[in-house]
Amino acid sequence: MINIGIIGGAGYTANELIKILINHPKVKIKNIVSTTYPGIPIENIHKDLIGEINKLFSSEITDDIDLLFLCIGHGHSKKILNTISSKINVIDLSNDFRINKNSIFKNRIFQYGLPELNKNIIKKSNNIANPGCFSTAIQLSILPLAKKNLLKTNIHISAITGSTGAGRMNNDKLNFSWRNNNISTYNLFNHKHINEVRQTINKLQKKYYGKIYFIPYRGCFSRGIISTLYTNISISFDKIKKIYYNFYKKNPFIFISEKEIHLKQVINTNKCILHLNYNKNKLIITSIIDNLIKGASGQAVQNMNIMYNFEETCGLKLKPMGL
Repeated sequence: MINIGIIGGAGYTANELIKILINHPKVKIKNIVSTTYPGIPIENIHKDLIGEINKLFSSEITDDIDLLFLCIGHGHSKKILNTISSKINVIDLSNDFRINKNSIFKNRIFQYGLPELNKNIIKKSNNIANPGCFSTAIQLSILPLAKKNLLKTNIHISAITGSTGAGRMNNDKLNFSWRNNNISTYNLFNHKHINEVRQTINKLQKKYYGKIYFIPYRGCFSRGIISTLYTNISISFDKIKKIYYNFYKKNPFIFISEKEIHLKQVINTNKCILHLNYNKNKLIITSIIDNLIKGASGQAVQNMNIMYNFEETCGLKLKPMGL
């Protein structure tokens, strides 16, 4: 049994994290910190947790925790780390430590927490930088290709995310009136998550000179990511499928579907489902994840399970949304 703390407890990722951890048999939640709502019952803010947790938001973390989850905005993690004991392990859900050049802070070395890429490294780590949601969906689409040195040409990606991907902020582009029955692009060819994708490709392939063109969309739904990418491939489709099945056969949350896929298959789960298609030497890969779970909090718990040698799926056998 390990003791857990959460900072940034009022946000969407913290909400999902709490929901998972209150049913996890190997953890005890000690502190959930919110500087905005200290002393307020958690169920007053996370109304879906009524009857599930009887705790108040704390104003600070105590030293009797083993692992701290940081669910705060980008750029604030170092300030928090300056205030906690170096003996406390950390899983950071922000982008502050995901890129290698930024991964060291004082005596902490953060490892990139994509389990399907770095499971053996995560096992030996005390500090994890949890991947971004888009970067998770995209990387899981191409890891098998990069591992076999098959990425030779440009990669073209279009992906759409739900409104929760931007967090719980007061923003005109997040309110219902603007988002409902609407769709828009943003950060065209310049989304920060592509830095994570390129870093992973360069780790698996010695040389990749292609460009990555990514068009992200804001969708008119609350949660989920569907990503479709294509790239030129010089081997047969049968060989490609065999590569994917072999690569993911020991990864409990990755599934390859022969049929076309849709978001409701993964909402509320830690799954990623892939669908492969092939047309005139172009490989088309569609991936779906829940941006708040496999794209954030579920993956963080998956990393925790690996770090502490728990069963990888512990606490994460979650039922999808369904129809």
